[in-house]
Amino acid sequence: MHLVTVYAHPVPGAFTASILESFEQAFKEAGHTVDRIDLHAERFDPRFTVEDHEHYYGGPVPPGIGEMHRRVEKADRLAFVFPIYWWGLPAMMRGWIERVFTGGWAFGEDAMDYATQDQPDPLLPSIPTMLLATGATAQPTYSKYGYDEAMYTQLDVGTFAYCGLTDVESHFIYDVEGDAITREQGLCEVPAFARQFMSNEREVRNVKDDHLARRFRIASR
Repeated sequence: MHLVTVYAHPVPGAFTASILESFEQAFKEAGHTVDRIDLHAERFDPRFTVEDHEHYYGGPVPPGIGEMHRRVEKADRLAFVFPIYWWGLPAMMRGWIERVFTGGWAFGEDAMDYATQDQPDPLLPSIPTMLLATGATAQPTYSKYGYDEAMYTQLDVGTFAYCGLTDVESHFIYDVEGDAITREQGLCEVPAFARQFMSNEREVRNVKDDHLARRFRIASR
């Protein structure tokens, strides 16, 4: 099995880096291979360029983006490890998705008529995908304001399932700005997440179907 991790944090010794190391180490100990796309270390440019805009309308793939496509295509498991900024992705990772999840690769180029359908045809195979995120705020705050549900809708459903990656699971490590005991407890959960994620017997998810079914149940009450 081959794991591809996409990672975004500017500080090498940050707690999020410990989460990443623990997650990848569980795969390595099980005999699997890992390709880490460390966006800061690789100096990825997250800015959506003129070339990216032209590619969206049928121009050539911008330099470096095709290489990212090839790396992702090799994945049997795909994971995104990041700190939560403003209840969402860091700009570096958001920019990576905007530039790498291109038309003709992640979604259909010929399905741009949003007046007649709700989204383009997804093109990516449903590689099992995990979002593993660290948050400075405690879990009750996420529940109180619905931040966790908003991230689930925006990322799991609106970004990944939109492109065909419907088998998505998200795990938040909360309150990482708390004391050392809180951080250690969060870190201890990570190997179990990894083992479950790599298991051939894990339950296959379809977050888009689950999301729409839940919204239908709410609407029909």
